[in-house]
Amino acid sequence: MIKFLVLPVFAYALGSIPWGIVLTRLFTSVDIRCEGSGNIGATNVGRIAGPTLGVLTLIGDMLKGAIPVWIAVVLTTPNSLWGEIYISLVSLAAFSGHLYPVYMRFKKGGKGVATAAGCFAVISPMAFVVVTLVFIMFVCWLNIVAVASLAAAAVLPVAVWQATGSGVLTGCAVVTAVVIYFRHKDNIKRLFEGTEPAIWK
Repeated sequence: MIKFLVLPVFAYALGSIPWGIVLTRLFTSVDIRCEGSGNIGATNVGRIAGPTLGVLTLIGDMLKGAIPVWIAVVLTTPNSLWGEIYISLVSLAAFSGHLYPVYMRFKKGGKGVATAAGCFAVISPMAFVVVTLVFIMFVCWLNIVAVASLAAAAVLPVAVWQATGSGVLTGCAVVTAVVIYFRHKDNIKRLFEGTEPAIWK
């Protein structure tokens, strides 16, 4: 029973690792929190510190969602009600760690898109593929990461429901999507003002 209690805590602690800060401090003199949008995620890291560190941040942020959720899948019966509840709990714990990292006193966390993607890549690979294709389509169409992220978040619950038929996992996806929209409130404001930066100029 203890292992089932420990994993959500581990997921939160792992999710709290700010890879954007770790990598930029290791390889540059930049404080990513004071540059660009001030966000610690892959998009801002890529803009400020270059595409290599941006991609590494993306991978790190995805893995801190994928690893604990994969462990949860191994520890439970994924198709059971208890298994789905536990997997959702672990997913939300890792996601929350990225948003409110304990190592940064619960402040200056990221927007959660990459970590959520890592979680749902394990929860439902098919839904992950659909959401990723939506993200890529909007990036290629409008050249703005925030729009692509919001579009992907909007599709996530539908994709999870279609792929799994699980009300619990779909509920987890709904909570994740709503929080992603909340974390993008400044981006949404800039989109309406026409000041949200493009990826490539």
